[in-house]
Amino acid sequence: MISVRDIHKSYGSAEVIRGISFDVEPGEVVCIIGPSGSGKSTILRCINGLETYQKGDILIDGTRVDPEDKSIKAIRQRVSMVFQRFNLFPHRTAIENVMEGPVYVMGMPRAKARELAASYLDKVGLGDKMDSYPDNLSGGQQQRVAIARALAMQPEAILFDEPTSALDPELVGDVLGVMRQVAEEGMTMVVVTHEMGFAREVADRVLFLEGGVIVEQGPAGEVLRNPQELRTQSFLKRVLNPL
Repeated sequence: MISVRDIHKSYGSAEVIRGISFDVEPGEVVCIIGPSGSGKSTILRCINGLETYQKGDILIDGTRVDPEDKSIKAIRQRVSMVFQRFNLFPHRTAIENVMEGPVYVMGMPRAKARELAASYLDKVGLGDKMDSYPDNLSGGQQQRVAIARALAMQPEAILFDEPTSALDPELVGDVLGVMRQVAEEGMTMVVVTHEMGFAREVADRVLFLEGGVIVEQGPAGEVLRNPQELRTQSFLKRVLNPL
């Protein structure tokens, strides 16, 4: 469904992605891991058309991702994104945040959009928080609203950019539980994460990035339990045994 081919991305003279290629099949969960600054978030932003890339191709079911082309709006409907910092509208309630895309992007009547939004807030365990503003929700609750917002676009795939890294440790489990449920229902997912337990249990494949290149990739169990590359081994040792 998602095809990334020899992508190069630079900021000025700094090349942050140096020839990355991979595919994501429908219904597949791919986790991207690696140290900070390795290009993980940037590749997600390129897939969603939030960043331009200087060389290569990204295709969504054969349609090239080009932020300057009018097709980008349709691509963003098909491929939703959940951000690290939630990105909710502070002046809108939970249900209004979830309704935003269906009403203003998909042109759905407000009554139908509200019904849809309510169903997705129920799905993420926040049926009792529909009229709450983001400031009155915990970080974990805000991130679950953000996931409901992504689901309300009824996408074919969802990109998750370190969705738990801004959360207090005790709130991480609720968000990962919702993500696990979404994966079990067959959603295509690309997840940038430091949660190795989630990657091991839920991902079909893991990509390890460092220095803007894929150092190692393969089935999640194999890469995380028996990495072949020294750089992957060193990274996992630091992440899994930080002390």
